[in-house]
Amino acid sequence: MAKDLDELLDEVESKFCRPDLLRLGMVQQPKGCGSTHSCDRNRAEAKQNLRLTDTFNKADDLDSLINEIFEEPNFDKKPFKLKSKSSDNTPVRASIQGLGKSCSPVYLGGSATPCGVGTNTSQRACDRLRCIACDFWIVSYNDYMWDKSCDYLFFRNNMPEFHKLKTKLVKKIGARAYACQCSWKTAEELTDLQTDHQLRWVCGKH
Repeated sequence: MAKDLDELLDEVESKFCRPDLLRLGMVQQPKGCGSTHSCDRNRAEAKQNLRLTDTFNKADDLDSLINEIFEEPNFDKKPFKLKSKSSDNTPVRASIQGLGKSCSPVYLGGSATPCGVGTNTSQRACDRLRCIACDFWIVSYNDYMWDKSCDYLFFRNNMPEFHKLKTKLVKKIGARAYACQCSWKTAEELTDLQTDHQLRWVCGKH
């Protein structure tokens, strides 16, 4: 009977009492069993201790993962600012402010008139004109005017090739020659486009 109990005890130790538990003193190696009830109690205690140890190990793993997360580089730092290549940022700001804006009213002007977004307070000649009749972007040439012999077929056949259009361009300081595939105009001073009802030009947004 004692031999059977010893064998049973050895089996319990091999299955439930791991060397590291014995080394840590969490499980005391049983010396012997006085009865079957005592062996069952030892087995139950060994299982409970093993379960507790696994829980501790999992908790340690979880703590180590949390520590790794907090040790990751901090990505909440302020982003670095891109420096402009130009020392003067005024043109950059002006282009951003005008992005997606339309002229109101739309102005034409001579070569002395600055180009940009035209408003009542900032009278600039629109350089993003588009014709809603022929669906062409309007070209303009500073210090030129159109010759009186220009006609519809000339622009229909030659737009937007400058080397062909220049045959009808006449040099005139202060003037600005505008043209699409179906219409043309020479401007020498600031002019509201709404006053010319023949032109089907609109601002194509800046």
